[in-house]
This record gives sequence, structure tokens and C-alpha cells, in this order.
Amino acid sequence: MPRLIGIAGPSCSGKTELARWLSLRTGAPVLNLDHYYIDLSHLPLEVRAKTNFDEPHSVDHDAILQHTRDLHAGVAVHAPQYDFATHSRAPGDEIIEPREFVILEGLFALYWPELREHLALKLFVGAPDEVCLARRLERDVRERGRTPESVRWQFESTVLPGARQFIHPCSGYADLVLSGTDPIELSGGQVLDLLAGLNPPWPRKSKQTGTFM
Repeated sequence: MPRLIGIAGPSCSGKTELARWLSLRTGAPVLNLDHYYIDLSHLPLEVRAKTNFDEPHSVDHDAILQHTRDLHAGVAVHAPQYDFATHSRAPGDEIIEPREFVILEGLFALYWPELREHLALKLFVGAPDEVCLARRLERDVRERGRTPESVRWQFESTVLPGARQFIHPCSGYADLVLSGTDPIELSGGQVLDLLAGLNPPWPRKSKQTGTFM
């Protein structure tokens, strides 16, 4: 049975970087829970832009839970894709094939009890608010066509309040709380050590020989 790893934390805290780092070293596919945002294509763009995306009801909770159950049972899922520039579902999907490990990464990855019960390892990545804002400014202006003013407005009006109300409390459910400002090799190495301690253990690759131990 696949073992699921949940990675939660506030926006731009370092969740995605950790998920990608672990995926490269374990072969685990990554299910991005932020792609489960509810489609807003029926609304004018200016209305979509003012939507609160930092509350749990902004994502398709039922689909997330069903896909989590399927992956835990070893069944592949067709994960949705989301266009963050237009706040709407993108065409097509991504097939996530379960392997020994599957990574579930997103704001609300530790929020729902029904999801947490399927996780073999629960991780929380945190970072200071000013670091998250600086990273979000750089990402949203470069990748999503936002203005710095709109990014700051959204951060202060919904992102930060949502993180304090819904995301930060989830750190109490984590098996390991990591700093998103630490070197990724340090944080990732701590996670690999935890995976090696699971029963049955995950075979880690030797740095010296390249063989599994």
C-alpha cells in the first residue's frame, strides 16, 4: 500500500521546494492540492481576483478526499490543473500513479481530519511573514501577471489572515515542523531520516556508493 506524505504550510513558505526535492530523491509523485481550487471561469475576471482563496471552502474538498483515498488504496487519479493567472481550471489533467510514496502538497494538506488519517508522515513548513510576502511578490509578478500592489493587497487582506486562522494551527498535527528558510538539504535530510525510520523502512541511497542501504 502506498504511504502518503502530507506537506502543509502558509503560501510561499517552501512547501513546493521541499516536495520537489523529496520527489527527486524518492521517486514519489506529487499531488498539488492547490490545483483543486473551485473553477471560477463563470465569473468576471475582476470578481475572481477578489475571491478569498485562503479559506478551506475555496477548494474542492470532496475531490481532494476522494483522490487521497484512491491513492492510499493504490489507485491512480486524474488530478485537475489550475490556471492561477485566470483563477480557473485549466484544460486536461495529470495522472498520478501511486508508488511506494506519494506526496500531497498544499495549503490545506493537514487541515481535514479525514485527510490526515491517510497520511503516513505529516510535515509542516513555516517561514516568517515577511519572507513569504517577498517570495510571493517575486512569484506572482513574474509568473501570474500580478502587480506588486495587488499582491500586497491580497497578502494583507486574505493570505495572512487565512494562514493565521486555518494554516498555522495545523502545525500541531505535524510529525515534523521545518523552517522554509533552512537549506533544503538540511530540511530534506531530516525528512529522509524519518522515512528511513518507517516500518517497513524506506531504503536510503548511499552517498558514497549510490546503492540502497
